[in-house]
Amino acid sequence: MALISLEGMEFFAYHGCFSEEQIIGTRFVVDLFIEVDTTRAEKTDKLSETVNYQDLFLTVKEQMMIKSKLLENVSRRILDAVLLKYPQIEHAEVKISKMNPPLGGKTGSVSVSLSSDEEMEMF
Repeated sequence: MALISLEGMEFFAYHGCFSEEQIIGTRFVVDLFIEVDTTRAEKTDKLSETVNYQDLFLTVKEQMMIKSKLLENVSRRILDAVLLKYPQIEHAEVKISKMNPPLGGKTGSVSVSLSSDEEMEMF
């Protein structure tokens, strides 16, 4: 079993409860961690025997471009989309950080982390 990590993916998106956040937008950082059996890819050196990192990135990007009020909602959509596309993934975790959130004081980021251990629900 291998742990594949896509860390520090940066997106400019429009997530937030305040109407201004959905108009002005802000920067987000996403980390995705997946566990998958890579035994065949290790021996064959074929991309088709594992998950495609670029495809994972594009899946995350697609979900990040859909406006949401809550990071929890975006996180769940990312996990659901990744697991649907790659059913061979044994476990997945996603962390989304909103940089410089409007909390009324200096804060570097706020984050939400979700795991595929929680029940997957299709919308």
